[in-house]
Amino acid sequence: MTNKSFKIEGMNCASCARAVERVTGKLEGVSSANVNLATEKLTLEYDENKVTEEAIQKAVDKAGYKALTETLSKTLNIEGMTCASCARAVERVTGKLDGVSSANVNLATEKLSISYEPSKLRASDIKNAIEKAGYKAVEEEATIDTDKDSKLKEQKSLWIRFIISLVATVPLLYISMGHMVGLPLPEFIDPMMNPAAFAIAQLILTIPVVAVGYRYYLVGFKTLFKGSPNMDSLIAIGTSAAVLYGIFALVQILQGKTEYAMELYFESAAVILTLITLGKYFETVSKGKTSEAIKKLMGLAPKTATIIKDDREIEIPIDEVEVGDIIVVKPGEKMPVDGIVVSGITSVDESMLTGESIPVEKHSGDTVIGASINKNGSIHYKATRVGKDTALSQIIKLVEDAQGSKAPIAKLADIISGYFVPIVIILAILSGLAWFLISGESATFALTIFISVLVIACPCALGLATPTAIMVGTGKGAENGVLIKSGEALETAHIIDTVVLDKTGTITEGKPKVTDIITAENIREEELLMLSASAEKGSEHPLGEAIVEHAEKIGIETEKASDFKAIPGHGIEVTIKGKLMLLGNRKLMVERNISLESFEHSSDRLANEGKTPMYIALDGSLAGIIAVADTVKDTSKRAVESLHKMGIKVAMITGDNERTAQAIARQVGIDRVLSEVLPEDKAKEVKKLQSEGSKVAMVGDGINDAPALAQADIGIAIGSGTDVAMESADIVLMRSDLMDVPTAIQLSRSTIRNIKQNLFWAFAYNTIGIPIAMGILHVFGGPLLSPMFAGAAMSLSSVSVVTNALRLKRFKPAR
Repeated sequence: MTNKSFKIEGMNCASCARAVERVTGKLEGVSSANVNLATEKLTLEYDENKVTEEAIQKAVDKAGYKALTETLSKTLNIEGMTCASCARAVERVTGKLDGVSSANVNLATEKLSISYEPSKLRASDIKNAIEKAGYKAVEEEATIDTDKDSKLKEQKSLWIRFIISLVATVPLLYISMGHMVGLPLPEFIDPMMNPAAFAIAQLILTIPVVAVGYRYYLVGFKTLFKGSPNMDSLIAIGTSAAVLYGIFALVQILQGKTEYAMELYFESAAVILTLITLGKYFETVSKGKTSEAIKKLMGLAPKTATIIKDDREIEIPIDEVEVGDIIVVKPGEKMPVDGIVVSGITSVDESMLTGESIPVEKHSGDTVIGASINKNGSIHYKATRVGKDTALSQIIKLVEDAQGSKAPIAKLADIISGYFVPIVIILAILSGLAWFLISGESATFALTIFISVLVIACPCALGLATPTAIMVGTGKGAENGVLIKSGEALETAHIIDTVVLDKTGTITEGKPKVTDIITAENIREEELLMLSASAEKGSEHPLGEAIVEHAEKIGIETEKASDFKAIPGHGIEVTIKGKLMLLGNRKLMVERNISLESFEHSSDRLANEGKTPMYIALDGSLAGIIAVADTVKDTSKRAVESLHKMGIKVAMITGDNERTAQAIARQVGIDRVLSEVLPEDKAKEVKKLQSEGSKVAMVGDGINDAPALAQADIGIAIGSGTDVAMESADIVLMRSDLMDVPTAIQLSRSTIRNIKQNLFWAFAYNTIGIPIAMGILHVFGGPLLSPMFAGAAMSLSSVSVVTNALRLKRFKPAR
């Protein structure tokens, strides 16, 4: 019998709980079913041979509820991984555990993201399984400092190991090969005079190199005996074979067979270990650079905050700030957390989060983002979001999740790297035996082939090709205010051929503004605006607010109005300075028999430009028109032009009438207009475009556009500012700038191009390198690859892949 808990969605009373108990209790094989309404959990005892988890979920589904298995998601730092085979091994051992739903290892960050059922498995079980496989799992630390320290420690350790190896390898190379190129050797170690001393000197110099490279043997043989060999196994087998053969040759020399003095392999083992340690050092330094974006973000938040407590200013650690605390920020200081200004005026530099270089004015009632810099005024503000809820923390979480995710393009490399090392070991043995038994070559020749094949193979390059590029790509996006949520979104964005833009708030400002004032002959513009603003003072209508705002902006003072009367759907009637004034739409004027003849041409022109004409009549005759429109953002036209240059079609979706929509479309150069679309029908329009074979990105403000964002191949939420945890979107743009849309697509294209280059290099390197090491050139009279060159090539391949990924740091956003 099995005990299992399910999370039940959709219950709201005891009857619901009873219904769930009833339908699950009826299933064959279920001996007990208990629902806890408070925790919304169903606990079942059942026979796994008679009823499956799917059958239980189906029964609950039929009853009108949803049964979800309880899962916990955890991120663990994995120590001891050196290549893609290690990552594959950790995924395999954890994925096999009962209760684990997914296990993904990112080799570049050395992290395991695992989802499991806590009812079946404990975190300690996962760690034990990883340790049995030869690695170490550590709970992820909240701070970046420990991570940074351990990375620096690892770099330092590798550098010291390399220097020690180098100090021993240089004289070893001189002794073993110097005499071949005519370099002098002291008599006591000359192979012709004293072959035993010649061999012993080399062994003595090889021992420290093997000793400082002990981890290759420790991890390599451990994983080999566990049945999941990795790159360390290849190095350990190859260099052990060289050292053991060297010792065998030394024994033969001591027994008088001096011809073995020319068959010592100590220098090969030492050079391979030294070069691989140097390669590992460069790789660690480069991998550290791939996560610089996250480190930058984490370093933005100040460590302390000054709050007001009992009328006194006290400094406390940032972790102790609570929601509701009043925080004091002086000029030049950083905002510790998110909040709302309660007093003071200042300008704030939010560029580190939004990429917007111009400081933003902040008054009482405005929101401030944690980690932004207070430029010139002192302010007091109330904390609204602290700890993990702040905008910065959410951004860091988003970027970390994206960097930990896998792109579909990586799947092939993952599959290959799982089988790669065992295949290489088999190839090395077969090729060595073939040369020895079939071709009749010497044991030394066969050993050279065996070691070269083992050492040249590089699963690391395969494992690092995708995650390093994704890390740099998503990090670069975050620097430019473009938050890409996953590797999958990053990959899909590069095939987008149609971008659908929501009009209001995306192409336009989303706020009406006065665009034109046309007056009759007997009245000035300023007077008409003053009368209109006076009439609309206190109005809550957006068009009225636009007129009042415009008057205030140019310094016009309003008069007192009386006898105010709102006429729904038409406008308003009001008395100012003893004059009866009407302000409203065409219907109002026609209803009151006011002639519009002299303004017909102007009103038609304004309507064709997508503007809303508001008519003003004084004492029964038309005094003028004030046109109001939702104005196009400065960058919209440039963004559409950039998308066109990239070969992308641009469509606009709006609830506006055809005429207004076409007017906006003409201004910015839109290819296709979808007008008079209700918010709930936006997703259908996106679906229609997809049915025509288009790969669609939907750009919206993420509120009423949520279904369309979810329907599109890529949903892009624009201008969400601090609200970065947009559920429906795949990409979140921090600013309300449409230029970030081409930036996001261009970044995706650059990253995918980089991944393809990396994968090509990794595959090509192994496809060409392994046959050369097997002696294919020698068959046709060419040279035989030395194991030392094989080791150098292997180190170079890993470093080149990471270095190529780092080129993405030079990416420039579309501007």
